[in-house]
Amino acid sequence: MSDFVVSARKYRPQTFDTVVGQTSITGTLKNAIKNDHLAQAFLFCGSRGVGKTTTARILAKTINCFNRSEQIEACDVCDSCVSFNTGNSLNVYEMDGASNNSVDDIRNLIEQIRIAPQLGTHKIYIIDEVHMLSNSAFNAFLKTLEEPPKHAIFILATTEKHKIIPTILSRCQIFDFNRIRVKDISDHLAVIATKEGVTADPEALHLLAMKADGALRDALSIFDQIVTFAGNTVTYKHVLENLNVLDYDYYFKVVESAEKEDIPSALLILNDIYQKGFDGHNFVNGLTDHYRDLLVCKDVRTLSLMDVPETIQQKFVEQSKLIDSSRILRALSVLSKIDVDYKSSKNPRLLIEVGLMQLCSLKQEQEKKNG
Repeated sequence: MSDFVVSARKYRPQTFDTVVGQTSITGTLKNAIKNDHLAQAFLFCGSRGVGKTTTARILAKTINCFNRSEQIEACDVCDSCVSFNTGNSLNVYEMDGASNNSVDDIRNLIEQIRIAPQLGTHKIYIIDEVHMLSNSAFNAFLKTLEEPPKHAIFILATTEKHKIIPTILSRCQIFDFNRIRVKDISDHLAVIATKEGVTADPEALHLLAMKADGALRDALSIFDQIVTFAGNTVTYKHVLENLNVLDYDYYFKVVESAEKEDIPSALLILNDIYQKGFDGHNFVNGLTDHYRDLLVCKDVRTLSLMDVPETIQQKFVEQSKLIDSSRILRALSVLSKIDVDYKSSKNPRLLIEVGLMQLCSLKQEQEKKNG
């Protein structure tokens, strides 16, 4: 039987300091433990894969640790930490709100809450996907959430905060988790690649991080997929091939064609993109992002708003010098209209082709206005 463990589980953070991209939240929680200002109920909100359940587990383990470090981290050696790490802790109860969402499930939970902890100071109840509880289950939970026994702490986690009734929200200390920045994800992947003995191009990891769309768990799943495909050497080309992502070069070439007013060249590039099986709408969105980045490059102050590898950033800077800001804005307007009309169009390819022709005619349009 294989010993392979997916990276999302193998490298799940075990301490506050190893949680990626949520520094302000972990700092606040550490201060709450240090100063003994723990709320009776926490609500962790945020999109998938940003560390809500992971942080809840770390918080639960650290609260009951007997020998916390000066940095307010769990020691991992006391009886409480060992029982938690082995999954045998009687003080930490995890429940999935999606499959345990009835009134009876909540009543069973309330019955357990009355029993004092056998080891440590608190009993911690982590309820994942809490928005899935039924209205009657929420109502049964209200009184206990407002006035729980001193030893009980609730940590609720949800991806859909708007579905939780206001009476529950008002009883919780709410923490909104950020989507994790591309740079934080790519830096984390670089550390994991080193630990796994994988050589990975920075550009490859950056592209992989962008594809994950702010979710570290997704990034780790994609990383495993790429390593399975490419072996111990991961290149930018491997990521492009495996994730079906368009190379930046296509967008640079389209903009180049537009500046040269070369309609045939632009149409041939689009044809090549279609022949390789790429989606037309994704191409339009990618080209829109490209023009947006060109505009951002125009001023040194906004360079930090770009989410591209440093090696590619220089190419953007060079290309942006060749195009007027007014022309970039006009191009963004053309592409935005294609994006809006795409779904209702009966011939989406023709819609994009006409858009490319318009991009190639922007110089003439500008000259007529100036003339």
